[in-house]
Amino acid sequence: MERYHSFTMDVVPQVQEVDSITANFSTNMLSPTSSSTYPATTLSRYENQKRRDWNTFGQYLRNHRPPLTLSRCSGAHVLEFLRYLDQFGKTKVHTQLCPFFGHPNPPALCPCPLRQAWGSLDALIGRLRAAFEENGGQPETNPFGARAVRLYLRDVRDSQAKARGISYEKKKRKRPPQLPPSTSLPPPAPPLS
Repeated sequence: MERYHSFTMDVVPQVQEVDSITANFSTNMLSPTSSSTYPATTLSRYENQKRRDWNTFGQYLRNHRPPLTLSRCSGAHVLEFLRYLDQFGKTKVHTQLCPFFGHPNPPALCPCPLRQAWGSLDALIGRLRAAFEENGGQPETNPFGARAVRLYLRDVRDSQAKARGISYEKKKRKRPPQLPPSTSLPPPAPPLS
């Protein structure tokens, strides 16, 4: 299976964890009618990953007790799914009682739990949000865009940053350079006759 090395950083191992999770499930989980959303041509790596994530979430809904339909899925179910995925995580998240809490590169092993990295969860939610709308869902009812999901992701990001002693800073947008305001414009050229 291909790994996503372009996203790998010391701070956040990005898509690798989620990719290994979705590989454990069959890639043909969607109903035949909704699978027509994805064309038969060769898909990009992003599109393949989005399809696998969508199939995994569909399988999760079918295995849920009681089984859930997508139309009845809420932000609370998405949070339940994200917490379920934590058991497959590969990112060490130190607890506040751990002597390595706040150290980005601990010198020894510790019994702290492995969790899904914030970057992986954030990317997963982005792909599932897009897949929901591609499969006929309305943006207003998208459970992956629910406020509770956004708050959960922010909390995971902040707690993992504190546990590893690393801050995540929002990237600042580069604004296009502005021309200095000119106080006077040259007069227009006279028309040629």
